[in-house]
Amino acid sequence: MGETIHIYHTNDLHSHFSNWPRIKNLLSERKRWHQEEGDVCLILDIGDHVDRSHPYTEGTAGKGNVELLNDAEYDAVTIGNNEGITLSKKELEELYVQADFDVIVANLYEPDGKRPEWAKPYQLLKTQGGLTIGLVGATAEFTPFYKRLGWTITDAKDAIIEAVEAIKDEVDLIVCLSHLGVKEDEYLAELCPEIDVILGAHTHHIFHEGKMIGDTLLGAAGKFGMYIGHVTIEAAIHEKKAELIETSSLRGSDEDFNDMLIEQGKSQLNEPVFYNEDELKAEWFKDSQLAELFGEALLEFSGADCAIFNAGLFMEDMPVGETTRYDFHKMLPHPINPCLISLTGAELKEIYQQSLNAEWPNIELKGMGFRGAVFGNIIRINLEMKNHQLFIGGKLAGHNETFQLVTLDMFTFGYFFPSLKRAPKKYFMPEFLRDVFSQYFRSKAVK
Repeated sequence: MGETIHIYHTNDLHSHFSNWPRIKNLLSERKRWHQEEGDVCLILDIGDHVDRSHPYTEGTAGKGNVELLNDAEYDAVTIGNNEGITLSKKELEELYVQADFDVIVANLYEPDGKRPEWAKPYQLLKTQGGLTIGLVGATAEFTPFYKRLGWTITDAKDAIIEAVEAIKDEVDLIVCLSHLGVKEDEYLAELCPEIDVILGAHTHHIFHEGKMIGDTLLGAAGKFGMYIGHVTIEAAIHEKKAELIETSSLRGSDEDFNDMLIEQGKSQLNEPVFYNEDELKAEWFKDSQLAELFGEALLEFSGADCAIFNAGLFMEDMPVGETTRYDFHKMLPHPINPCLISLTGAELKEIYQQSLNAEWPNIELKGMGFRGAVFGNIIRINLEMKNHQLFIGGKLAGHNETFQLVTLDMFTFGYFFPSLKRAPKKYFMPEFLRDVFSQYFRSKAVK
């Protein structure tokens, strides 16, 4: 019972692979050290390792990320929202087929109530010294997105507590892999004091030396592989401590590795889409032909009456000549889905007026699926204001008349347009914006 347990954890890598060789080297080195000393070493990832904004992840549907986790000898992971809702149901079902590690997620089910074969609510690990370590885990509840993809997601904290209740009499230590966010983790520590360690993610928070809530230690390692978390537990005296290891302080240069993965992704995404006769410029702060065509694509795809999106979406020009899936990925790397929303003319008028906010174009937006630099101008398709009256498709919009707006899922989270969070809506999944745009050009191509 006097073993020392070392837990190394990463989270929210989001396919930022530049730090990966340093991470892998440190984990391999530390695992060898600890095993030589007779100590226990566990390596865990707390979700969002996958991010389809990277061409390697896009080209392999995340399976390349699993290969990297295998190579680094991870013992267990949980899923984040990027694994859970940016992959199709089939892609997620196949993601971990070749995994050499356990996937711990207690709150994901098939619609019939069965657990996916690849997901476990908990896992018990026996050490050479006779200790039993219980791993539990869950992911954030993006309920309408999971439902749209054909999954059922349940309350994460309830699922974790249920798993803890199932194993607490069989284990000496309980470690929770939580892709729920810092506030939820803090609340979970109070709700379920039987958990010894909660390793957190999702909100990209950092605990340099951990955080104690009662007898529960919280650990968190930020984002993008900038840190590796290290928790040390002295089992005999029930002592727990945490630290973060800054990857930039580790030896080695990693850009060549990331460049190599980009080239692999480019090769996998080399499928031609269409032949472009004229260069289309990406303009962040003014209207453009590229934005106009994108708006047409959204309307045609969704059947909506009008569209709103931000010009900062376009990260690259559309080049002259043969364009491939890789070109569309570079142009629109964001894991963002279209969303169709029912609104009255009065509600659309309010949305239009909110969209005139002069501060928005220069916002350096981070998160909500956006992988660009700045927000850019708001682009309005089939929406126009004349003499304080709203026109949709050139016709005066009745105050109580119902219209269909197609926009971005990130606009439904309440930050920019609070009313869109409450409005009736339909998310298009698994189609991303780039899929909609590339299909638009495929359909226009001359056969």
